Amino acid sequence: MTTVNAWAAQEAGGKLEPFTYELGQRGASEVDIAVEYCGLCHSDLSLINNDWGNAQYPLVPGHEVVGRIEAVGDGVEHLQVGQRVGLGWNASSCMHCQQCMSGDHNLCSQQQGTIVGRHGGFADRVRCSAEWAIPIPDALDPKAVGPMFCGGITVFNPITQLGIKPTDRVGVIGIGGLGHLAIQFLAAWGCEVTAFSSTADKESQAREMGAHHFITSSDPKALKAVRGRFDAIINTTNVELNWDAYIAALAPRGTLHTVGAVLGAFGPSNGFMLIGGQKSVSGSPLGSPATTATMLDFAARHDVAAQIEVFPMSEVNAALDHLKAGKARYRVVLQAGH
Repeated sequence: MTTVNAWAAQEAGGKLEPFTYELGQRGASEVDIAVEYCGLCHSDLSLINNDWGNAQYPLVPGHEVVGRIEAVGDGVEHLQVGQRVGLGWNASSCMHCQQCMSGDHNLCSQQQGTIVGRHGGFADRVRCSAEWAIPIPDALDPKAVGPMFCGGITVFNPITQLGIKPTDRVGVIGIGGLGHLAIQFLAAWGCEVTAFSSTADKESQAREMGAHHFITSSDPKALKAVRGRFDAIINTTNVELNWDAYIAALAPRGTLHTVGAVLGAFGPSNGFMLIGGQKSVSGSPLGSPATTATMLDFAARHDVAAQIEVFPMSEVNAALDHLKAGKARYRVVLQAGH
């Protein structure tokens, strides 16, 4: 038995408190990771508050883990003790269904979330299936790479899934934890990038990240001025917006794609908005292990990185309050052992 020292919410909306639990016998395909850093994400808040109705308590959040392999199961041959890896939203997949065998492990109906029904990375160690422990390139800063395993892959996956080309004009809605990474990836991909934000004073930051254009989304005239312009628009927010205006901004065959967990309506007010220009509306979850590894290599090659603020793990509640207040610029990372 292995003892884990963690931080857990005992009830919905509760403060995180020290929590100790025992890991059972390690499976042949599982690995244990000694946590060095763990990013803090809005999805952690959603689980703590049980916003999605699937939280189980006590709940140990944390699904942007960076650490070193501490132990491996007997069947694991591609990872070694001491190797630095990352772990994101998914902790396991069945490895035999059509989706897994096709390389879409993130779409496996039996996949398990790192913090859904299991304990996550706000701890000194965490366990997962080996296929989801992704080696981290040496060129990436271990302190800043954790958010790439959620925010990074969430916005990188649609670039490959939608077949976005370097010649495309792409819009990004929202300049936050997801959006600031989407802008960097798309700019490095070669696209002409437009940032949409309701906060006008974020323009200089968006341009520093690689945006070629900036549109204040609260201005109806500004949205109307870009009708028919974009090959794709990626929404990174979780709120209902004027989707008709964004669909109107798409070029023929353009796609409005959400990676933000919009709990309300998403899409056009009527089907004719799609039919005339053969436009589409879609969404996607994170990405497969292979796509995650590709993303990390691309980030290392093009110097794409999350902008982070670091808190000691012992100040996790202060970090959560910082995120709740909307003060994070742009991702919060917890440092273990402090």
